[in-house]
Amino acid sequence: MTTVLIVEDEMYLAMMAEDILLDAGHQVFKAARLPNALALAAAERFDAALLDINLAGVEVFPLAEELRRRGVPFTFTSGYGTNGIPPDYRDYPVLQKPYIAEQLVDTVTAMLASGEADRNARDPG
Repeated sequence: MTTVLIVEDEMYLAMMAEDILLDAGHQVFKAARLPNALALAAAERFDAALLDINLAGVEVFPLAEELRRRGVPFTFTSGYGTNGIPPDYRDYPVLQKPYIAEQLVDTVTAMLASGEADRNARDPG
C-alpha cells in the first residue's frame, strides 16, 4: 500500500483529500502545521506528499526541501496558483484548491509513477 502525506491547514480540505485518497487505496498521514509535518517526515516513510504552501502563515518549504533531499515526490497545493513559490521549486507541480477528486487522484498517481521511475533509475536491478 502506498503512503501519502497531506499537509493542509484547512481541516475540511484535509479531510476531503484524505477520504478521496483512502477510497483510491492509499494510506494517508495528515499534518496541519509545519512542526507536526516535519516530525511525521522524520518518523514515517512516504511515497508521495501534497503540501499546502502556506500553513497558517508559515511556508512549507523546509519540509519540501527535506522531501526533495529524500527523493519523495511532492506537489504543492494552493488556492493562489504559483504565487509565492520560490524559483528553486517552480518546476514542481501545483494542484489548485479546492480539490477536484479526479485531479487529486491523478496527481498522486503521477507522483507515484515519477517516484517509481526515479527509484528504478537509481537502482536498476
